[in-house]
Amino acid sequence: MAGTPLTLLKRAVRPPARPVRPWAVLVVMCAGYFLVLLDVTIVNVALPAIGARLGTGTGGLQWVVDGYALALAALMLSSGTAGDRHGHRAVVLTGLAVFGAGSLACGLAPTAPALVAARGVQGVGAALLLPGTLAVIGRAFPDPAARARAIGVWAGIGSLALPAGPLLGGALVDGLGWRAIFLVNVPIVLVALVGAAVVVPESREESARRLDVPGMLLGALLLLAATYAFIQGGRSGAAAPQVVTAGVVALAALAALAVVEARRGEDAMLPPTLLRRPAFAVANTAAGVMNLCTLGTLFVLMLFLQSVQGRSALLAGLALLPLFTPLAVLGPFGGRITSRVGARLPAAAGLLVAAVGLALLARAPAGADYGVLLPAFLLWGTGLGLLTPAVVAAAVAAVPTARSGLASAVNNTARQTGGAIGIAVAGAVAGSPGDRDRFLHGFHAVALGSAALYTAAALLVLAVLPGALLPGRSSG
Repeated sequence: MAGTPLTLLKRAVRPPARPVRPWAVLVVMCAGYFLVLLDVTIVNVALPAIGARLGTGTGGLQWVVDGYALALAALMLSSGTAGDRHGHRAVVLTGLAVFGAGSLACGLAPTAPALVAARGVQGVGAALLLPGTLAVIGRAFPDPAARARAIGVWAGIGSLALPAGPLLGGALVDGLGWRAIFLVNVPIVLVALVGAAVVVPESREESARRLDVPGMLLGALLLLAATYAFIQGGRSGAAAPQVVTAGVVALAALAALAVVEARRGEDAMLPPTLLRRPAFAVANTAAGVMNLCTLGTLFVLMLFLQSVQGRSALLAGLALLPLFTPLAVLGPFGGRITSRVGARLPAAAGLLVAAVGLALLARAPAGADYGVLLPAFLLWGTGLGLLTPAVVAAAVAAVPTARSGLASAVNNTARQTGGAIGIAVAGAVAGSPGDRDRFLHGFHAVALGSAALYTAAALLVLAVLPGALLPGRSSG
């Protein structure tokens, strides 16, 4: 490994010799975490402007969003293992550098394919950065009480990124153009990169697992082929040769991934023994459904607000504040409820409340005023605020304590994977807003289908998840 980028970076930027300053570490890690989550939502508000300036339709815009989400989902599990083996500081520094380079490339992209490729680079940087931020914070705060407070701050900063994305994105698009939503990351990344190099100590696990390279490659191929099949299917039809080929490749990759992971056992990227735990499987299924429906509906909703209703980017971002604000505000409250009564009831309640909101959205006509949309947004966001901490807690509680880090990473991966597939499916169903009647019908179908999936997931949660959060057993 003498010549790998991680090794070269560790040699070039030595860990600080001075004592660790925990709160300085927290500030730097929160900045990186904020950027990663900001770029999940900030791009949605710029989609109509990107499509107009780069001459791309709904399919191209789906790839602009999914280029980031696919890379993040495909590499999330492996990047945590890379941090354990090579040092979380080195991986975080690499992630910041790659994310910054990807952001610069996005801001300068001359064509839609170039933008999609740059978004993929951004996603690679985000995947390296996201697991490492929490690992670095955990090691900077050895005292359990201080660590809990620090993680609370980290989670709160992440929650703020969700409402900030559409709002900041709308202001930047209207004021400076769509490229600004990517270029604004560059100076922040440079400051965070210098700060991390100065204040973050190195850390690694002596008994870290080996990287599961075959599993990582097969998982990436599965996601890419499945996403392509959905996006291209919306443009060419499900029977088109390229769609059928992509579907066959996805199925083959899924079968090969199952065989490879079974053979690797506990060294697998996704150990099969975890998936055989019903509560763990259902918690991650609910997490995947949550993002599949949320990000899929959000994709077509932004096109509806701007291309159909004629709102500016800033006004569209402001319109979404009632959706994202409850998610940010209720997240800590939902976590306290989950700690007292278990994950089953908050998760089911969150799914059902969000389903009602989405069902209301499915009735919105093209000329709906904001009074019609507001109750849908509030119910949807309130449901997500209850649901999010519950599914994370349920996934972690369902496994042995020693696997809690892996359980959290799997839950994150399930959410990112669901989001990527959701955007592909929603765009295929809704089509282009240029065909207004078809798009409106497709938008309603996406919202109603999402409400139905949320309801089905709620029933599954009620049937399988335990009534209390029992800590994972110490053995597998």
